[in-house]
Amino acid sequence: MNEKIKLNAVFGVSPEVSLESYVDRGGLDDEINYYLTETQHIALRGESKCGKSWLIKKNIRNPLVIQCRLKTTIEDIYTEILAQLDIKLIIEEKKTTSLTGRVEANTEFGISLIGKVKALLSGQASTMTEQKLDILGEDIHNLRFIAELIKESKRRVVIEDFHYLSIIQRKIFAFDLKTLWDFSCFFVIVGVWTQSNLLIYLNSDLTFRVHEISIYWDSKDLISVLDKGCDTLNIKFNEEIKENIVGDCYQNIGLLQTLTQMYLKEEKIFFAQECKKEVNDLTKLKKACEKFADQLNARYMRFATDVSKGIRTRRDSTGIYPYAISIILEQDDDKLMQGIGLDIIYQIAHKKQPRIQKVNLKTILGKLEELQVDDEGRGLVLAFNKGTDEVSAIDRTILFYRKYFSAKWPWEDLISELESKAELDPNLDLFNSKS
Repeated sequence: MNEKIKLNAVFGVSPEVSLESYVDRGGLDDEINYYLTETQHIALRGESKCGKSWLIKKNIRNPLVIQCRLKTTIEDIYTEILAQLDIKLIIEEKKTTSLTGRVEANTEFGISLIGKVKALLSGQASTMTEQKLDILGEDIHNLRFIAELIKESKRRVVIEDFHYLSIIQRKIFAFDLKTLWDFSCFFVIVGVWTQSNLLIYLNSDLTFRVHEISIYWDSKDLISVLDKGCDTLNIKFNEEIKENIVGDCYQNIGLLQTLTQMYLKEEKIFFAQECKKEVNDLTKLKKACEKFADQLNARYMRFATDVSKGIRTRRDSTGIYPYAISIILEQDDDKLMQGIGLDIIYQIAHKKQPRIQKVNLKTILGKLEELQVDDEGRGLVLAFNKGTDEVSAIDRTILFYRKYFSAKWPWEDLISELESKAELDPNLDLFNSKS
């Protein structure tokens, strides 16, 4: 007897690709595979949990995956790339496209790789067979040696969460990408940004050298995911159930996968059904939504607490911070998904508190990301695009959370405190930038 297909093999968020509900949105697989053969870098942009990781795992064999954090530097990226190749990179100095330092290896694979590249660059045959366990060194004066090591490994570098890099590090890396392109070493850059062709914006020399692919899901694509998964489980959703699930996932595939799984658990469907079963209980769907929102409460209260704590403890903190975050999260779903412009935020903020000035507000928004991340530099919910001066929700799950869970945000207390202080002392300067 064949083993029944489990619910979690069809719906849900998993590090492994679930082929039972995987949909090639708009021929994206073919597009990725084609551009992997081109002499170009690839940039994949899309909000958190939109399926970028699944796309990479399905289409790139054995990649060198580098996870960025808020304080990640370019040196960290190169060090981690080579570490995955059993090579130690020791950097003494880093300039825009120049490195001074050395590489070392003490494993057979790493030593062999360095030997092959040294032979390639010198035009002389390698003599490594008798010294394969020795530590080797090589001076690095530019990115070429690193590029050749990557190429010789036959693996593709994938830089994930590029948006966590500081704007300075992004710019440096954009210039390094041009140099790497010159050496025919092509990267895949993955992240959350709203600005089209971000890498070209950072370095115009990347024009025609990078192909950006925007990953988004429309209702039709999301319904296809539901239909494919339901066919596998031998169940059927009515149109109302489909519309509600798709409407509550905010065009986010990760949210749709999770919500569908939780709903089917409420329906007590844990395995593929032997006979076709119709699933159409809206009450149970609502219950699943409320349960999921309750599970999310700890995450978003932590986000809110960290933001509020950061506002209180920052040396450059002003009264603008709580007003800004409050206004942003009061906006409707469409604005938060598409991006809220600085001008709109300022108009609302200035009306609420006339002493808030636009230039100071912009400074504050530029530091918004720092308030949100955890000790590992992860956890962004809102991001400020310095190219377009827009704030957007890069974690759309917060939209679902606020729909199904009524929470009092702690920064509302900060606003009340500020207003009380202003009443007691009208001359107190609470809104000028201290940075």
